[in-house]
Amino acid sequence: MSETPVFSTAAVAAPHPAVAETGLTILAAGGNAVEAAVAMAASAAAVRPRAAGLGGDGFWLVREPGGKVYALDASGPAGSQATIRRCRDKGFEAPPLEGPEACLTVAGAVGGWILALELARALGGRLPLDLLLGDAIRLARQGSGPVEPAVSAPGTGAPRPVPQAAEGALPVPAAPGAAPEAPPLSPMLADTLGQLAHAGLGDFYRGDVGREIAADLERLGSPVLRRDLEGHRARAVEPLAIRLRAATLFAPPPPSQGLAVLLAAGILDRMAVRRTEGADLQHALIEAVKRAYAVRDRVVADPWEVPQDPVSFFRAGWLEREAAAAAADRAGAFATPVPPQGRSLWIGCVDRDGLAVSCTHGLGPEGGSRSLLPATGILWHARGMGFSLDPGGWNPLEPGRRPFHALAPVLAAFDGGRVLAFGAGGAEEPQVEAQLFARHAQAGLSLAEALEAPRWALLPGEGGGPGILRIEAGFDPSLARELDRRGHRVEEEESGEVAGAFGEAGMLVKSPGDGRVAGAWDPRSGGAVLGL
Repeated sequence: MSETPVFSTAAVAAPHPAVAETGLTILAAGGNAVEAAVAMAASAAAVRPRAAGLGGDGFWLVREPGGKVYALDASGPAGSQATIRRCRDKGFEAPPLEGPEACLTVAGAVGGWILALELARALGGRLPLDLLLGDAIRLARQGSGPVEPAVSAPGTGAPRPVPQAAEGALPVPAAPGAAPEAPPLSPMLADTLGQLAHAGLGDFYRGDVGREIAADLERLGSPVLRRDLEGHRARAVEPLAIRLRAATLFAPPPPSQGLAVLLAAGILDRMAVRRTEGADLQHALIEAVKRAYAVRDRVVADPWEVPQDPVSFFRAGWLEREAAAAAADRAGAFATPVPPQGRSLWIGCVDRDGLAVSCTHGLGPEGGSRSLLPATGILWHARGMGFSLDPGGWNPLEPGRRPFHALAPVLAAFDGGRVLAFGAGGAEEPQVEAQLFARHAQAGLSLAEALEAPRWALLPGEGGGPGILRIEAGFDPSLARELDRRGHRVEEEESGEVAGAFGEAGMLVKSPGDGRVAGAWDPRSGGAVLGL
């Protein structure tokens, strides 16, 4: 097992070493954690363009040293012409995932950076925008080698190849209106970032960059119009918070699926189970996730259309009833109608003052919609996957409505004063995050141990059949057999399978006494933790 690095005053965690270097540079220049996180998100767009970027969405959690927590919803709404009828008329039975018709929603990520920097200024941040975007511009212009690192299974050392792109190129299949085989993405993106550094981030929606984006979207035939961009603003929202035995756990509200992380942790917290790593804890957590997903699948949707207040599930009695209903010796049923949610990237930062940031960005499916906007080098996302084309069903597509979102950064404040920022990318963020929190906060594993431990992922069965408990290579065989005995349909990951549902995650924790920050990054990917 690896040791957890510990830094004297501050640290960053990021999905690529160059992104972590960006964050460290900003902290060393006197920037605060929010400024560093914005700079890292911009650099991630240059070196991990298939997973996140200016054409995607984001969600943020920010905790002041005094304890106040902010949540930022940087998701974009469906465009003015994004309707069920339009999709049906074009022959789609479900929201499209590739090509111009998949460009159903406004990209909200940059709006989140705008709002985050307003908060950063209110908290004492003073660094200029050209400095914050400087690394991203350089990385985009010169490239940084392979932008998608190989992913390996803990304990195996065997690389699991992920499609790579050299010098910022994006290798995606050519299709009408989609990105060609290897477009010169980075130089165009560098020019766009340079314009934003000069004119301000608002230019993305309401300036020259916005005009170029709107013109390209129109030429491609996207339902997102210029007025949709001009009218977009990220939203400061009240974070969800759940009280646990020795901590308070925070996540963004809908349309983020952060509710599922909190409910899984809350149900597990109320179960009569030993707080040690083993079959009892893992079985209990699996059952807690199933019950959390059942709520998520009927509640998490456009924030103005949620059928039930998410906070109602935290009130006295509900969590206890769910915990009591989960059998300790047998697996319950599992079926989820929510579709897989693609890839994403988590970024974390804790500065010398104790300001903590946990944020996640993504494009939806890997490569987003695969629609590259030629004038700006921006790859547009495909968040329409979070809608349905059933007018009377779950979160139906409508202009202005926000899609269901996989992005779910998390923060925890422990009773002793420790602050934990953590999160995961991948298709099943809540499951990965629930496992990390249980292993660290309840089983007592270090950050590195919690991240290295082999994971499981609950996946829907084929054709609506029984759910599958997919386990990573290296998973304890005796633990797998015991879970199978309790009725879980255990399957080992296929040879060479990309991490996908198992995610790539990071964790940072700030200690209250000496102010030191411990951090670790997932061995499944090529991320890094750096500090001062």
